This record gives sequence, C-alpha cells and structure tokens, in this order.
Amino acid sequence: MLILAAVAATTLGLSGCAASTPASTPAHSQVQTQASGDMLADHGLAGLDAPEIIEQLDTLPIAERPTNLIASVQPGALVLTDDQQRETQLEMPANQVYISVAPYQNQTHDCYYHSLTTCVGELGNEDVQVTLTGSDGEVLIDETRQTYDNGFVGMWVPRGIEAELTVTLGESTGSAPISTVNSDDPTCITTLQLS
Repeated sequence: MLILAAVAATTLGLSGCAASTPASTPAHSQVQTQASGDMLADHGLAGLDAPEIIEQLDTLPIAERPTNLIASVQPGALVLTDDQQRETQLEMPANQVYISVAPYQNQTHDCYYHSLTTCVGELGNEDVQVTLTGSDGEVLIDETRQTYDNGFVGMWVPRGIEAELTVTLGESTGSAPISTVNSDDPTCITTLQLS
C-alpha cells in the first residue's frame, strides 16, 4: 500500500505542465457519478463547473496549490486526477476555450495542456498588456492584466479561431500564434518571449 501511495505521489510530482504531445481528447460529455462527486468534494470543488474550477485553481497563490491534484485544461474538458488514482472530466463551454500564457524573458518550459496545479512561469504578479488579434484583424482582447502568482495569464477565447497573441511588459514585447480550431490544440503557451 505504501508503495502505491509513493508511486502516485511521484507521478503527481513529476507531471509538471502537461506533456508537449497531446493525450487522447476526452469525450465532450460527462456524467456526474458518485465517485467523481466524491473526488470533487474531497478537493473542495463540489458543485463547481469547469470554468469555476479553472478560476479557483489558476488564481491560487503557489503556496496554497494542492499537491495531490492534477487539473489539466484541454480544449474539450477539464481533466482532474488525484493521488488516489481517481479521475473525472468536466465539459468545457461549447463556444469558448481557456488558454493560458506564461510570457517569459529568460526562462520557460515545455507545455501543451495547461496544468492548473503544477505549471509555473517566470513572471508572477506582473502587470502586462494583452492583445489578441484574430486572423481577420478583429481585436478580441486588448487590456492590461496581472499575471497570476504562477506566472500565467488565463483567458477565455472563442472556439474556431486562429489569432496572434501579443504581450507587453514595460518596454518588452513578444507574440505567439494561438489556435482554437482543432480539438487537440494546445491550451498552454510558453513560447512567448518578451524582448
């Protein structure tokens, strides 16, 4: 039993941000079973939908993050896995995808699907200007936001778009393409270097 607990803890500890290759895409529907309800309750998430859980976990100070829970943001579902090897999936909104970007100056990491409990970027608690421009030239987001304690800025963007994301911090600016066209597009952008 101790060996299984150690393996589970090691798996959670080494997961970091989601791998650079996508896993299989989850089904878009979720039947709330007693087991998944128990799991959510055990982690203080009972009664919350995917956007509410994302908001709660992504904005937590790093010191308060749960160490026994992985929450992977995928285009179609929020996938939650804990140290008891329980998993549940919550459906994402039909018309929006949650994208997290960790702008950086000197240091970054590989990421594909954003992990709300393990991903850490370089620039936590910084005011940045965020602009998202669609391929048709429409400005979808243009505002100042503060990066969360984990160094990420999260945003809900429309499904089915190709866009250019630009982030500015002081005199430094960087850009990266994003896509929400495909069911396996990345939700974690760690390639946007500010220079």
